[in-house]
Amino acid sequence: MPNMSPIKTPMPSQEPDVRNKNFLEVATGYTVEMAKGEAERCLNCKHRPCVSGCPVNVQIPDFIKKIVEGDFEAAYQVITSTNALPAISGRVCPQESQCESKCVRGIKTEPVGIGRLERFVADWHREHVEEKVEKPASNGHKVAVVGSGPSGLTCAADLAKLGYQVSIFEAFHTAGGVLVYGIPEFRLPKAIVGGEVDKLRALGVEVMTDMVMGKVLSIDELMDDMGYEAVFIGTGAGLPRFMNIPGEGLAGVCSANEYLTRINLMKGYLEEYDTPVLQSKAVAVVGGGNVAMDACRCAKRMGAEKVYIVYRRGEAEMPARNEEIEHAKEEGIEFKNLCNPVEIIGGVGEDGKPTGRVAAIKCIRMELGEPDASGRRRPIEVPGSEFILEVDTVIMALGTSPNPLIRSTTPGLETNRRGCLIVGEDGVSTTREGVFAGGDAVTGAATVILAMGAGKKAAAAIDKYIQNK
Repeated sequence: MPNMSPIKTPMPSQEPDVRNKNFLEVATGYTVEMAKGEAERCLNCKHRPCVSGCPVNVQIPDFIKKIVEGDFEAAYQVITSTNALPAISGRVCPQESQCESKCVRGIKTEPVGIGRLERFVADWHREHVEEKVEKPASNGHKVAVVGSGPSGLTCAADLAKLGYQVSIFEAFHTAGGVLVYGIPEFRLPKAIVGGEVDKLRALGVEVMTDMVMGKVLSIDELMDDMGYEAVFIGTGAGLPRFMNIPGEGLAGVCSANEYLTRINLMKGYLEEYDTPVLQSKAVAVVGGGNVAMDACRCAKRMGAEKVYIVYRRGEAEMPARNEEIEHAKEEGIEFKNLCNPVEIIGGVGEDGKPTGRVAAIKCIRMELGEPDASGRRRPIEVPGSEFILEVDTVIMALGTSPNPLIRSTTPGLETNRRGCLIVGEDGVSTTREGVFAGGDAVTGAATVILAMGAGKKAAAAIDKYIQNK
């Protein structure tokens, strides 16, 4: 008999007042009993609507059925037949707006916890199975992958399994892209990402770090001089945006990208790492997306006494996952919704001279008007409603765009007005023959699972291109 509980099996987690002082993973994962109980909530629908909501086409009812049967390794094999990174997507994929949004159980009650079950299966495999990765026989063709984020890792894995000699070129000193520099340890342990990179190496993929494409090498050199028959660009969208308001040049103002990179990739939260990070007493994080939630939760863990989210729309309009918003609230983050910064105010020393550092942020209250082009109601300033928040750090989490370095050094590679690479009807072929792209470099900042889907699509397109060639 199906488990007809109207709610998901709760995810065990650290207590808020404990976890907001450490970088250990917040959610501790299902036990075997919890996983089976949640899996039994699945109705195994004939039309399988949940699968249509998955960008990488995981056969969700099939793997859940294996959990019910207690065959967790078979469940893992079902998932990995289409998803190369289940331990990652199970943690950071926005299932509530994708697969779980299609779940029939979600019409009247809570949907099945598909993401939680995916994470359980991936973790069970990692803890109980000594995986033996066999390098496929070479097909004699070479492909370069630029960027080692979720789209690059997925593309490289699929091509390597087809026998291609794949080389990944990563700009940072550690492979993983946004998975290591953008997502905090308490949401995605870096050992998991490192394990996936190790699997790629076992498949024969060459991973080269400190390779800034457009500086160290160019796309032309990869194809003309080094013999790569195709190139996949999965460089993400790492160029931060700012508001261009007075005071943004003060010490104590930074982008969320820089702040998170110093903490996540450069281990700024560990005393044994000599990484400069702003040590703050009061922090304002401007923005309402997942990156803003990551930044404010990191600031709390770095010792800030007061941490504010400043967002110009209401909570209902926030693009961040509901889970991340709730976790932030539980951890003591104060939300200043319907507010927008208009000036960052510098401090004055005892001698009456400017310190050049942030002392406060002036905000104005907002109200929501008619919907704008995004479909969300447009925020409008309320005259005379300015107020001051005393803070010593301001973190801008306003979104990102692709770095222009590759497009400016690659003839024939066209971009749109937002700097995103233009692709054809297949979604991955760029305007330069033999060059493919996917993930945030094409879409702008989006989700990990959508980037993975683009990587899969690109691998198939590259294989078709080279075989036809």
